[in-house]
Amino acid sequence: MEFLLYMGDVFTPINFALLLVGTIGGLILGATPGLSPTMAVALLIPFTFQLEAAQGLILLGAAYTSTVAGGAVSAILLKIPGAPANIATTLDGHTMAQKGEGAKALQISFLASAVGGVFGVLLLIFLTPVLAQWALAFGPSHLFWLAILGVTVIGSLDSKSVVKGLLSGCIGLWLATIGFDDIMGAQRFIFHPSLGGGINIIAALIGLFAIPQVITMFAKGRKGDGAEVIAVQKHPISGAIRELLRNKRAMGIGTATGSIIGLIPGVGGQIAGLVAYDQSKKFSPEREKFGTGHPEGVIAAESANNAMVGPSLVPLLTLSIPGSPTAAVLLGGLLIHGIFPGTDLFDNHPDVAWTFINSMLIGQILMCIFGLYVAGLAARVAQVPQSVMAAVVLGLAVFGSYSVQSSMGDVYVMASLGVMMYFLERFGFSAAPLVLGLILGPIAEANFIQGSMIASATDGMAPYFMTGSLNLFLIAVVVASIIYSAYMELRARRYTSKEEILA
Repeated sequence: MEFLLYMGDVFTPINFALLLVGTIGGLILGATPGLSPTMAVALLIPFTFQLEAAQGLILLGAAYTSTVAGGAVSAILLKIPGAPANIATTLDGHTMAQKGEGAKALQISFLASAVGGVFGVLLLIFLTPVLAQWALAFGPSHLFWLAILGVTVIGSLDSKSVVKGLLSGCIGLWLATIGFDDIMGAQRFIFHPSLGGGINIIAALIGLFAIPQVITMFAKGRKGDGAEVIAVQKHPISGAIRELLRNKRAMGIGTATGSIIGLIPGVGGQIAGLVAYDQSKKFSPEREKFGTGHPEGVIAAESANNAMVGPSLVPLLTLSIPGSPTAAVLLGGLLIHGIFPGTDLFDNHPDVAWTFINSMLIGQILMCIFGLYVAGLAARVAQVPQSVMAAVVLGLAVFGSYSVQSSMGDVYVMASLGVMMYFLERFGFSAAPLVLGLILGPIAEANFIQGSMIASATDGMAPYFMTGSLNLFLIAVVVASIIYSAYMELRARRYTSKEEILA
């Protein structure tokens, strides 16, 4: 119950104000198609430099939570998911809106998100310290394999192709080597003076996540898909609460599914929402109503994608392995503030860790309250022409990159990586494993060098890195994650081929 000692810190004026800003801003950004939670958090990181570590993390955590829930607004009213995590919500949510039940759909989506989100954060509170203590047993060799595991897991699960995902991770690892070697001081791959200090992680995050979206939005033109907002009729909140209580089974399935999937590194909210929707449909006595505007579908999908948020931070805060692409960006935010996940976080910075986690708990409740009131406004914001939104995001990207070190070199790096990522995405590559390679590369390198020094004084490299139960377990998980992803990819291709033949 240590977290209760720091609960009051959330309600200091500056912390609570940041929580409100992050929550309301996240809801609006989440409802805007094209602005993913990952990109929203990446754009916000430069604004946290002047803040204390806990304050910066409160802002980022609130934005993460709210953008996932806010995506339901455009999913229901526009039939355009604000984020991939809201894809399943469109199946029944938009149909409800077309039938004049838009307000009811929004209300039950935010209520379900809050219930799932609170349960997920409670898992984060009670699981993280236990796993952090377990991480005390990790030495340099284990941390090296953990860094490799992080890249391979998210690389193989976040891309449509295992090979392309792993290649993205390798590109990130290579980018991490640019600059001066910390141990020997040697120059590595410095093609331009701007790269003398290496790739700045903030400029890279902004470039890789924001610039491809900016180019895409400019390409789409002024009005995007031309979708129109469905008018929201008034609906009593008590009716939405009764609807939620009537659908406890969908609520339970969504919350449990999202929590379990959140704990698996690299899977993310999209899978959580779709799996929860599918399982809720299978166990429902009214399965024929799914897809026709059935509240169970909305409740299962939205409770799952928000229940995923808290558990996705458990492997991040304990083992430095992000549970989702947005968590990977949050890892960058932690490192920028000089905080390394693991036991160090809870032993040396308990005020930062618990204030951040507590703020996510309070943020879930605020998200529900404000979500019910700003949903209509957020949907209107989603109607802003794509070219205008792209110009705003581009301005924020340039300002954020320049403000890191007051250097135009970082802006050039941001723009170059962004354009490169735009073309890579057109060929099926993903930004998340690339970013993770960039973030985890220095951790892997430092622990490999430290382990090499220990190995040279003991039994040698192979016994040090390749033996021992924990080393073997981590190596087995690395191999298993790659094999499993390859199997799932082949299975999906076979299924697609059969569909094409039958068509």
